[in-house]
Amino acid sequence: MALSKLQFNSFNVTPSAGKGIRFNSGANGFETASAGGNVALIKTTTLGSAAASISFVDGASSVVLDSTYKEYIFYFNNIHPASNNVDWTFNVSIDTGSNYNVAKTTTAFQAAHAEDDGVANLGYKTTMDLANGTGYQIIGNEVNNGNDSCIAGFLHLFDPSSTTFAKHFTLNANVCFTGRSVNVFHAGYANTTSAVDAIDFKFSSGNVDAGTISLYGVT
Repeated sequence: MALSKLQFNSFNVTPSAGKGIRFNSGANGFETASAGGNVALIKTTTLGSAAASISFVDGASSVVLDSTYKEYIFYFNNIHPASNNVDWTFNVSIDTGSNYNVAKTTTAFQAAHAEDDGVANLGYKTTMDLANGTGYQIIGNEVNNGNDSCIAGFLHLFDPSSTTFAKHFTLNANVCFTGRSVNVFHAGYANTTSAVDAIDFKFSSGNVDAGTISLYGVT
C-alpha cells in the first residue's frame, strides 16, 4: 500500500487562540483558520435598587444587537429582587424599545428539590408558557427577596436581525428560594419576521435590588 506524503512546507499551523486546522485552498496542505464559536463580550450592566427594568437596545449605550452576530447570549448573574415572591421576566421589541409586545410561543418545564428533601419533582409548567402571547415571558417565578435568594442563568437569542424567520430562543435559570433549588428550562420563538432590535428584563413587581447582566455575541 502506498503512503501519501506531505511536503515539509505544506503546514502553516502556528498556534493561535480561537484557531483550528483545515486544508488550504489547494487541498495539498494545512493552515490555521477561525474555529468559530468565539464569544465576544459586548456589554455588562450592573443593576441597583433604582432599576425597574433593564433594556438592551441596539445602537444605544454601546449595545450591539443586529446582524453583527447570528447568536446573542444574555447572562444574568445573582439577580435579587427588592420585592418578595416576584417573577423574573423578559420581552423583545422590533421598534428599538418603543414597545415590548412581540407575540411569543414558548414551552417551560422545571426540576425542583428542597433542602429538607420534602420536594423533589420534575414537570411541565403551564403557568410559565405563552401561546402566541404578547406579554412578558417568565424566566423564573417566585423569586424571594431573602438575603440568600436570587436567580441566575442565561438566554440564547438566535439571529435576531433576520427578516425571513421567527426568532428562536432558549434559556435556563436556577432560582434559590425558601430552602429549595428550582431549575427552569424554556424554549420558544418570537413570532415575527421583523428584526428584533431590543430586549427588556424586569421583575413582575418592584425593582431589581442587585445583580449583573452581560451581553455576548457569538461568531
